[in-house]
Amino acid sequence: MTEASSRLLLRRRFLPIFVTQFLGAFNDNLFRTAMVLLVIYGIYRSAEQEATFSAVAGGLFILPFFLLSALAGQLADAIDKARIIRLVKTAEIAIMVFGAAGLLLHNIPLLLAALTAMGVHSTFFGPIKYAILPQHLREDEVLAGTGLVEAGTYIGILGGTILGGLLVLQRPNGSYHAEWAAAAVLLVAIIGRVAGQFVPPAPPSDVPDDPEFPEPGMDWHILRASVRLIKATMHIPRLFMAIMAISFFWAMGAVLAAQFPPLVKNVFSGDQSVATLFLAVFSVGVAVGSVAINRLLRGDVSARFAPASALVMGLFVLGLFLLSRSWPPSSQLLDLRGFLDNRWAWLVVVDLFGVAVAGGMFVVPLYAFLTTTVPKSETARTVAANNIVNAGAMVGATLLLTALVQLGVSVAGTLLLVAVGTVVSAWLGWKLHLACGHSVRQSAG
Repeated sequence: MTEASSRLLLRRRFLPIFVTQFLGAFNDNLFRTAMVLLVIYGIYRSAEQEATFSAVAGGLFILPFFLLSALAGQLADAIDKARIIRLVKTAEIAIMVFGAAGLLLHNIPLLLAALTAMGVHSTFFGPIKYAILPQHLREDEVLAGTGLVEAGTYIGILGGTILGGLLVLQRPNGSYHAEWAAAAVLLVAIIGRVAGQFVPPAPPSDVPDDPEFPEPGMDWHILRASVRLIKATMHIPRLFMAIMAISFFWAMGAVLAAQFPPLVKNVFSGDQSVATLFLAVFSVGVAVGSVAINRLLRGDVSARFAPASALVMGLFVLGLFLLSRSWPPSSQLLDLRGFLDNRWAWLVVVDLFGVAVAGGMFVVPLYAFLTTTVPKSETARTVAANNIVNAGAMVGATLLLTALVQLGVSVAGTLLLVAVGTVVSAWLGWKLHLACGHSVRQSAG
């Protein structure tokens, strides 16, 4: 961790938002993991039901990002962001009451209702977690703060996922229960609300409107507001490039995330402990990359390392593809020790870690760029527009992946497609770097 990063963690202008975001990501994944494992192992007994549930759950969680991101961005720019944080975290407690009840009662409608509500929660919190940083941090601290938020998010995802799996327990009679998980999601929601209380005020900016970002006013028509928000943001070349690069990154990430379980089980013949290792390595890798890029850039918000980071990511994905093609088949699933007994297993771990580190180094400066190259009065709207396009890219990538699998493309084959896709990410990163330089030259002129 850099000195700038460690200093920020001691400041009230940063620590409460960092802790609040960390606990939000932690609780989100704690609930989702506990819900999925309880339903798959403790409620449903057929592959068709499990597949349908997974599809419905995924769609319900991401739907609010499509429908409400524009409204969330408008509100975050119009109202004190700290006030919205406290409202959202209070709502999380109420949501988790229903979620905990669903876990205790094995009630699928309650679980899906809570999951959808958590999607709404994440939609309204999403624009704030990045947009609030330029208000509380100095310009040379924004990159470090963005990196820490991104790193904390992935560590929260990792911790919540692992704990969610551990707290779904099997009784002696073979049935499953999630009583401890129900208590945990409520407790974490309450702690998150306490942390949110300490976030310093972040009122709407009183900076005069920038002619490049005309003030549209509040639009409560959610579909029209979404279209207007995307048009108002994407017509600016540098923001278009940044959002497209981030969206392409998350599209590839969606493919990798969807392929992790079948990759572990059907290619590397690993059991759940190996899948947990893959998730842990990936989450830690993104966190390391998120912090390391700040040291390389020395606080400067720039996309100059984005092309190289994307290409390095592609090389590591290509290595993973080659290892998966040559991995020896096994007649039974291997536990963690059995997997690591293979002399090539550590190379798989290194490849996976390399993919994650390079990915973190690619995406963090782009988020910092989004929040520092627009007026403070427009940061939340810009992040909201990015979230809408990101969600569309992830859904599109998942649908494409489903179609390719139906056409007979193997798990290894999809890895090769991701490796090729990083070349497009590198090109987008290079175009953004050129656009940044052009913008700087115009400002100097």
